[in-house]
Amino acid sequence: MASLLLTDVAKSYGKVEVLKNIDLDIKTGELIVFVGPSGCGKSTLLRMIAGLESISSGDFQIDGERMNEVPPSKRGIAMVFQSYALYPHMTVRDNMSFSLQIAKMSKKEIDERVAKAARILQLEQYLDRLPKALSGGQRQRVAIGRSIVRDPKVYLFDEPLSNLDAALRVDTRIEIAQLKEDMPNSTMIYVTHDQVEAMTLATRIVVLNNVTHTIGQVGTPLELYEKPKNTFVAQFIGSPKMNLLEATVTGVGDSTEVKLTHGETVTVPIPSNGASVGDKVEFGIRPEDFLVADDGADVIYSGEALYTEKLGEVTVVYLKGGAGVSPLIAKIPGIAHVKKGETLHLTGAPEKMHLFAGDGESFLYK
Repeated sequence: MASLLLTDVAKSYGKVEVLKNIDLDIKTGELIVFVGPSGCGKSTLLRMIAGLESISSGDFQIDGERMNEVPPSKRGIAMVFQSYALYPHMTVRDNMSFSLQIAKMSKKEIDERVAKAARILQLEQYLDRLPKALSGGQRQRVAIGRSIVRDPKVYLFDEPLSNLDAALRVDTRIEIAQLKEDMPNSTMIYVTHDQVEAMTLATRIVVLNNVTHTIGQVGTPLELYEKPKNTFVAQFIGSPKMNLLEATVTGVGDSTEVKLTHGETVTVPIPSNGASVGDKVEFGIRPEDFLVADDGADVIYSGEALYTEKLGEVTVVYLKGGAGVSPLIAKIPGIAHVKKGETLHLTGAPEKMHLFAGDGESFLYK
């Protein structure tokens, strides 16, 4: 329904810089998810798009039209907040139709729009109920329906599931995914701190860095997981976070050989891309990509088990690092009977390994 373009957008409050150098091109029909640590500016960026926060500098366009000074009501945007904010004395039908009544729309068109939204959101049997007679997930669907009836150009979601319990979050996440399938041409922007929501819902994910106040990387969920651009994204995407080990380059070429400070010498099948022997780098491997080494296997790291978490489908083992090094994490499939103090020898598939230069940038992007 709409494309959005942000060019060198920045936001500051006095001397406090919140966002800078934000360049983002959102295509019609995409579901873009903003993620990042607390304080990275993801909700602020969403509110700037909505017009609820001013843009300090840069340009924001919808379908090629500059929106910087356009008031929120004229942008063709509907926003779903963390709080349902339903009128408690109004039925579901009246909550969904209220904005259309204010706009003096005909009763016939209002009824048609409400009926369509109720059908999409499976709310038809609840139209005459008050909000107090609904579950949390149903109330959130009503809040979404209130946006759908307006037929906006862009839908904005600001952590819409954070007030729901775990089971309802799963159910409502599936409903939002289904909603997007039912409205393939709708453009949606979604803010969350939940990685599962981001990985399962997004067409592309925008990772915001709370240190640099810039975008760390934009890409599909699997691009960010498999080919993180820098150590910030590498450790933010994925749970538990990627293990990073200090290393020194000992061989360069089409592959790069490194000696881990607290481990073995490893050959990583990534071109050296200008690195020199002796350069200090960081070797990365995700906890789920570690394997317990069989006899004769090439060991990457050996460490003493400090703590284990038996989750049923997987056992998470925290291993002692070197002096001043955070514990390494390994995810072992199934129930692994690892005792505290036991030494584990770990290996991993070379294609699952990552290398980052001293500035934190991945060798893949050099």
